[in-house]
Amino acid sequence: MLTGERVGIFFRSIMYRITEAKELAPKIKQIKILAPEAANAARPGQFAVIKIDEKGERIPLTIADANTSTGELTIIFQEAGATTALLGRLKAGNFIRDFLCPLGKPADIEKFGTVVTIGGGVGIPEILPVAKAYKAAGNKVISILGARNKDLILLEDEVRSVSDETVICTDDGSYGKKGFVSDALKELIAREKIDLVSAVGPTIMMKVVSEATKPHGIRTLVSLNPIMLDATGMCGVCRVTVGGEVKFACVDGPEFDGHLVDFDELMMRQRIYLDEEKRAAHTCKIA
Repeated sequence: MLTGERVGIFFRSIMYRITEAKELAPKIKQIKILAPEAANAARPGQFAVIKIDEKGERIPLTIADANTSTGELTIIFQEAGATTALLGRLKAGNFIRDFLCPLGKPADIEKFGTVVTIGGGVGIPEILPVAKAYKAAGNKVISILGARNKDLILLEDEVRSVSDETVICTDDGSYGKKGFVSDALKELIAREKIDLVSAVGPTIMMKVVSEATKPHGIRTLVSLNPIMLDATGMCGVCRVTVGGEVKFACVDGPEFDGHLVDFDELMMRQRIYLDEEKRAAHTCKIA
């Protein structure tokens, strides 16, 4: 048995049972994993690393919910590569080999005033526990959800239940406002005083959101998703540049000040293994 040295990390060489598996949207899946110790320790903003089998790849996935009563963790992911495609094929009753959780620093939760939480695509599940925590801390919470089309708007009812106001945006105008989350954010900034923005989604989305808030001096937090390997701060693969300094997203983040992140460098590094990922996906017949 292996137990992580850092407080709050549980990693054990046992099998973890999937208690629920379903499709939320095309190629977007939700699974619940029975891991009572991790469910009790997880906090909003943290993530997990899983390995499906002995020869499998380690992949980081965000935590959408931690149920301390049932001991289940909810993970929502998009089938974007070979490993996530294999994970998406698992059913309730199947097992995964290894589960490392919770990882990363929890989100910075306190009473700020008016907080705007922004989720883009598969980043929406990560803002749910964060929005819930901001609301519990006494903030006014406005949530903006964005996706390419109506089918990809996830957890709308759940987000609405923990928000004072919810704005929906779709690129094609099939639901809510036609346009991007940054457009909706600019309207809110023009309408009222915003004390904090917390954004999770595609890197380019977080970059644009940070650029929209910077002229107004609005503190903006973003959750970064660089390439990650061991997720314990030892390998350095997940390095990002923040404020001119090298940080490791797995232990220093994943939440950082969006006004200090070098997004251009991050996007360049995220493209390093695209060819290898495409070949792996083709091998698994998911391309």
